[in-house]
Amino acid sequence: MPSLDSVWYTRCPAPTPLSIAHQLGWIDRQFQASGVSVRSIRDSKDPTVRQSHFTHALDYSFRQGGNIPPIWARSGGRETRVVGITTTDEFQAIIALPSSGIAKGADLKGRRLGVPRKPGEKIVDFQRATALKGIVSALSLEGLGHADVELVYLDSTEASLIERGNAAFLGLKRRYPYGEELLALARGEIDTFFVKGAEGVVLANQIGAVVVSEFGFHPDPKIRINNGTPRPLTVDARFLSEHFDLVADLVETVTRIASWAEANPDDAVRLIASEIGVGEDAVRAANGPDVHRHLALSLEDEQVAAFDHFKHFLLEWGFIPADFNVFDWIDRRPLEAVSRRIAA
Repeated sequence: MPSLDSVWYTRCPAPTPLSIAHQLGWIDRQFQASGVSVRSIRDSKDPTVRQSHFTHALDYSFRQGGNIPPIWARSGGRETRVVGITTTDEFQAIIALPSSGIAKGADLKGRRLGVPRKPGEKIVDFQRATALKGIVSALSLEGLGHADVELVYLDSTEASLIERGNAAFLGLKRRYPYGEELLALARGEIDTFFVKGAEGVVLANQIGAVVVSEFGFHPDPKIRINNGTPRPLTVDARFLSEHFDLVADLVETVTRIASWAEANPDDAVRLIASEIGVGEDAVRAANGPDVHRHLALSLEDEQVAAFDHFKHFLLEWGFIPADFNVFDWIDRRPLEAVSRRIAA
């Protein structure tokens, strides 16, 4: 087995057990016990390293967050494996201003829906894909399709992932979403747009928006599934094959968060809010009052089927370059090893 001095990790600003485990110091302690240091991809000053947040290009790396980038990376040939999945439903909605006259989903027919777009992006345009999936879901609930509305693409040239603490963020950790859509709405160029998560709740509240269609907790998982639902824990295949025990240790550490959050609900919400950069009330509004009960790491068949459904959506809309077998992408061995450890 080759020696290993350090590993790379990254996570999205979202409710994930990996994020909480990192903030509690569990991830660092787990790897340090094996003489391995943990380095953050998102905090790197090197843009090539930061890009691995989307491309999964770095060997000996792990990631938990939105599922579009890892699906795109796997579609492009990057050998990664899904070793766990967390399903934490969240607010997803189409919003409009009260003056628009749009009050319900059926009113969207013939109207202008804003879609963010990064035309020069070399990686997957996950924000455009996320918005389009939300729009398609909302329209389908009314028996409508994307041809029944006008999709207005709102172009931005800002990179998807700038280093944290950049001066452009005015002292905040990152750029919050929906800026292009909000400006277009204010200019009268669009009538509605898609928002999700805690940031979406805050923005809708701030502008006094009408929630035209809300479907983040819809009973049909094919309606709910989007970039943030569900969120996979992925590792590169080399890491898994050369250091299986370290990956199993990682999975065990992340798995322990579910019971910790159940016992410490207020702390769990506080850490989620800190990760996203919003108030704790926004987390509860976006993810529900029992968000602390939805941080388990598992590999249920319905979770994998949800990925497969979303992969087909991304393929149909041209977001990923090639088809692949989602079920072969899953590696249950680390989670099974953890289950045996717990049973013993």
